Amino acid sequence: MTFTPHTSSSARRFRGAAAVALAAATALLAGCSSGGGSDPLKDDKASGGKVVVGSNNFAESILLADIYGEALKAKGVEVTYKPNIGSRETTYGLLKNGAVSVLPEYNGALLAYLDPKAAPKTVEATTSAIEAKLDSKLTLLKPAAAEDKDSISVNSATAEKYHLTGKSSIADLKDAAKDLVIGASPEFQTRHQGLDGLKSVYGLEFKSFKALDAGGPLTAAALKQDTVQAADIFTTDPTIAKEKFVVLQDTQNLFGFQNVQPLARKNALPQKGVDALNAVSAKLDTATLLDLDTQVQSQHKDPLDVAKAWLKSVGLG
Repeated sequence: MTFTPHTSSSARRFRGAAAVALAAATALLAGCSSGGGSDPLKDDKASGGKVVVGSNNFAESILLADIYGEALKAKGVEVTYKPNIGSRETTYGLLKNGAVSVLPEYNGALLAYLDPKAAPKTVEATTSAIEAKLDSKLTLLKPAAAEDKDSISVNSATAEKYHLTGKSSIADLKDAAKDLVIGASPEFQTRHQGLDGLKSVYGLEFKSFKALDAGGPLTAAALKQDTVQAADIFTTDPTIAKEKFVVLQDTQNLFGFQNVQPLARKNALPQKGVDALNAVSAKLDTATLLDLDTQVQSQHKDPLDVAKAWLKSVGLG
């Protein structure tokens, strides 16, 4: 099966809406695809030498995949997209079997998936630790300065009730956690960078867990409405400032480094493609990523349009 690239305004609007909404529960398993004709979970191989750019099932990953794909196209690489596939537990397997060529990753989260006990002290050590555990068919390109961490955030009512501020630590929830519902993606229940780590590192045991989406609109809405009192919210999410959520300090570095970093199959990219994605990483910092996220998530712009405009502005489009 061939995967349809961005070919029509209606397909692009569909992807833009999926990036912002991500509200259907089935998206956690099935995702959606550009053009509506391909199954993102089908493990067929890239055909005709095309580079298949994939993304996980949250808005920022889709945006980054569009940036990668359009940067590759600007260098003459033929690209197709598999957007909004699912969680790392799915996309890592698709990379290994060749259904996806490259996708945006976060170095610390990837390392936690590969080796939950690893605790590197630098970005370079994080990359080295990943490479030691990475499947032999895969490789990392250069990391960006841009960093987007998972965070334990509470809503303003919870912060006021328990006297929490931006200087408070996750550890300050220890006594209150038994009375709080925490919300996050389903995978958060079993990941070290999730409930397991919150218990072993910080001693937190919550009243209950509510399965939502990966730091997306379902999670933000539940936190705003007090359906959950604490949640896993990504630190570049513009909702944090808008809704006055309080991000608690990760003093024990449970969530580690979270630099944006391309993960690819070896030999799936020509050298000009590798150079193009390394050039993207060299230009992408956290402030830029937050601005791009705001355009997609708050201003509801099409992530493909945002990606193209940014690449052009930095001479990569």
